[in-house]
Amino acid sequence: MKDVKVLGPGCKRCQTTEDMVKSEAARLGVPVVVEKITDYAAIAGYGIVSTPGIVIDGKVVHAGGLPKSEDLAKWLAA
Repeated sequence: MKDVKVLGPGCKRCQTTEDMVKSEAARLGVPVVVEKITDYAAIAGYGIVSTPGIVIDGKVVHAGGLPKSEDLAKWLAA
């Protein structure tokens, strides 16, 4: 099971990113636990300055803007 954190203040892009992660994981059949991190100090702790950010299994894989579906598939399959 993959541990996925979506980092952001709760804006539309952050919600869309969370939805994209869940959708792509379901499409691939990869079980995930998605946690939304909205605390600015916690976000900064990951070194993220531009949201939304994505952390998978403790590793920052994306920051700023919406991720591409093919990138999500690659990160979730790894």
